[in-house]
Amino acid sequence: QVQLVESGGGLVQAGGSLRLSCAASGSTFSTYPIVGWFRQAPGKEREFVASITWIIGNTYADSVKGRFTISRDNGKNTVYLQMNSLKPEDTAVYYCAVRRRLNSDYDYWGQGTQVTVSS
Repeated sequence: QVQLVESGGGLVQAGGSLRLSCAASGSTFSTYPIVGWFRQAPGKEREFVASITWIIGNTYADSVKGRFTISRDNGKNTVYLQMNSLKPEDTAVYYCAVRRRLNSDYDYWGQGTQVTVSS
C-alpha cells in the first residue's frame, strides 16, 4: 500500500520560507516516478504547484516560479518543496501525489499539510 505523508507546514510571515516534505513508503518512487505538489485554498479548487520526474525534470506553476523549488532524495524516499518569499496568497493545504505516467491521473495522495502566510 502506498503511503504519502506530508510535513513541514505551519504559520509564517510574508516573505518567509518553509520546506515541505513528502515521505513515501517503500519503493513508491520507483513504481510511481512522477511526484507532484498541489494546493487548495479555502473556497478554491485544488491547483497544481510543482512536479518532478526523471523524464522532463521539474515543472512549476507560473505563480510560484522563482520562489519554490521541488527536489527529491531517493535515499530517504522523500520529495521536498522549498518555498521562499511566501505570500499570503500561498496560504493553502498542500498535498503531494504520485503517478506512473505523464498522461495518467495521479494515483495516490497524501493527507495534506497546512501552510498559512500572514501579511
